[in-house]
Amino acid sequence: MARKTGDIINHSEEDAISRDKPQWLRRRLDWFMNLRFGMIIHWAPYAQWDCIESWGLVPADTWARKEEFRCWVERGRDMERFTRDYRALNTTFNPTRFDPDAWAELAVNAGMKYIAFTTKHHDGFCMFDTRTTDYRVTHPSCPFHSHPRANIAKEVFSSFRRRGLAISCYFSKSDWHCPWYWAPGFPVTDRNPNYDTSEHPDIWEKFVRFVHAQVEELMTGYGPIDVLWLDGGQVRPPDQDIRMAELASMARKHQPGLIIADRTVGGEYEDFITPEQVIPEKPLSVPWESCITLGDYWKFFPNDRYKSAANVIHMLVETCCKGGNLLLGIGPDAEGLIPSEAASRLLEIGKWLKLNGESIYGSRPLSPFSMGNVRFTSRDKHAYAIVLNNSGKAPPPAEMEIRGIEPQPGSEVILLSDGQPVVWEKTPNGFAVLTGDRFREDQPAWVLKFRVSGN
Repeated sequence: MARKTGDIINHSEEDAISRDKPQWLRRRLDWFMNLRFGMIIHWAPYAQWDCIESWGLVPADTWARKEEFRCWVERGRDMERFTRDYRALNTTFNPTRFDPDAWAELAVNAGMKYIAFTTKHHDGFCMFDTRTTDYRVTHPSCPFHSHPRANIAKEVFSSFRRRGLAISCYFSKSDWHCPWYWAPGFPVTDRNPNYDTSEHPDIWEKFVRFVHAQVEELMTGYGPIDVLWLDGGQVRPPDQDIRMAELASMARKHQPGLIIADRTVGGEYEDFITPEQVIPEKPLSVPWESCITLGDYWKFFPNDRYKSAANVIHMLVETCCKGGNLLLGIGPDAEGLIPSEAASRLLEIGKWLKLNGESIYGSRPLSPFSMGNVRFTSRDKHAYAIVLNNSGKAPPPAEMEIRGIEPQPGSEVILLSDGQPVVWEKTPNGFAVLTGDRFREDQPAWVLKFRVSGN
């Protein structure tokens, strides 16, 4: 992942829509879009520092805002010293309180249906046991290497899979530690290779083989994988061709049914798009997943500011009514613990979903999608009007009007949180319901379930 603000998708929506996909992949994408709510975990030795993950290594990326971080100031604002000390964080990484079962249990209680885990971020440190580099969590240079759960990615995937969550494997195609991406003897300026790949095809070929080898390890030694989530969108033809057709074929040979997100690249291997820190303004005609942080940062950051549970629920409703998934970013601390404030937010979200998840999981957009503070979804011939509580804990009005849609005449309208019918009547623009005491004041949203006229 990259910035706090939204990334630009580097291909047109029309290009994505025009891609023909085989039937098996369309079925898999339909299954994936039924999940609706997932967690992405950014975690590696960088959790020990108050800095953005990986990006402080890139001189040209001034938006990394290094002056905000104590770890940068303490090193005299010296890029060489910062880089040296950052690279050595693996020698002090020893998260003895790491408990993937606790993470998975929290995700289940939050109502999440899948997990994305950063097996390797752009800095190149591998959170899995690889034969390709010593820069890994299972190498003796890392104090955690002798722990029974040292192969962290494997432990995370196994714990979440046992609890029925789908597995999305995050992997950065770029690698700023690999000597075949940032080669010794060439100056580093930006996030791209620090040499001309056309002038040094032998170096680039070594890097391509390196990437393929790491992906094959993840596709063969870590159980069933549902999604290969490839970051580092600058790694693309013509200058950074890693032979995606060959890589995808190899990955799918080992993992039949694998969905691939070659994010921000477009083309055949971006099976769904991944807007970052934003929700599209309108429904999209392609599968998509908004990845948004719970706090201000992807990784753990001391005193991070977490979004309220109501805010996240509203974001989840917004993505679903537009046909997308919400992938919520969480950062465990250096010991392996999810901050208590973040955990409490997740549990609040889960309480709402336990009562109202029928309007979210497996749902599809329903025209008019939104009207005022109401969002619409559909599932199994039922419609759901999700009324966002934009007034905090203020009580709802005695009568709420839902515009733009109306139930079948004589049918029931159900308040989903208690499963009981409400009094309703047709209005010129839709229908109105009497709220009464059953509409709790502190709910982030109320959900009404009904059949639409004509269904």
